[in-house]
Amino acid sequence: MTATYETQRAALAEVVAIPVTPFSEDGTIDRDTHRALLRRLLDGGVRTLTPNGNTGEFYALTPEERQLVTELTVAEAGDRAAVLVGVGHDVPTAVASARHARELGARMVMVHQPVHPYVSEGGWLDYHRAVAESVPELGVVPYIRNPRLPGARLAELADVCPNVIGVKYAVPDAARFAAFARDAGLERFVWVAGLAEPYAPSYFSAGATGFTSGLVNVAPSLSLNMIEALRSGDYPAAMKVWEQIRRFEELRAADASANNVTVVKEALASLGLCRREVRPPSRELSESERSEVAAIAAGWPL
Repeated sequence: MTATYETQRAALAEVVAIPVTPFSEDGTIDRDTHRALLRRLLDGGVRTLTPNGNTGEFYALTPEERQLVTELTVAEAGDRAAVLVGVGHDVPTAVASARHARELGARMVMVHQPVHPYVSEGGWLDYHRAVAESVPELGVVPYIRNPRLPGARLAELADVCPNVIGVKYAVPDAARFAAFARDAGLERFVWVAGLAEPYAPSYFSAGATGFTSGLVNVAPSLSLNMIEALRSGDYPAAMKVWEQIRRFEELRAADASANNVTVVKEALASLGLCRREVRPPSRELSESERSEVAAIAAGWPL
């Protein structure tokens, strides 16, 4: 393991923030607000940022916009945070995005789960291998949401691509996660609980050392309090945070996560931090839902 990879691995054992992508009134990316929101995360103590994650509306952005989001994030992060750039779509696009991230100075990429309806185990390996081999200097983190993928395939990928150093695991099944991690190699990878704070306590109990978060955009202190509790093994304290954020996360998860991003942006809008607009296939909340989200956010330490 090289010193570079050790640094990257350490950055994954954190609250891995997935920033929103704010839009201006004309529908374009609001650059100034984007950087202000990133500064708020950094000032709040966040040390790992994932531009072009799902909370950033990855699939609703154009290729040029995804590049812009990466550029804004790397520039704002500077030496204050590690940047884990989301890449995906077809192989040439994913490779080009990974190389763009490398050129900007990012040290890691997260590979979104392939969305093709026909994904074989061997094809999954080939897809990730193509990306990983194109940027051997970068740490590579597969984003796994497929419950049928066995841990042995991940181990096989890392055998040929040693820069595959971590996993964002987002299958909503703690027992399956525990088995998958042990089949792949519990100590071989950094395991990031990819379903955020609601699943973090159970996934940490099975071997995760970091978790992703969209909620952190709104209340960084809550996410950081949870990970500190989990690191110290204080599960009662972690569950107190869990109780504080439960309703917010239930609203995000409802209807197969239809309003996952919308709820986060609505909370930020209620605090006057960005506009609430999201792009299709997401949609803005109803007035009653807006009121509930605003009330939740108003009750949190900010």
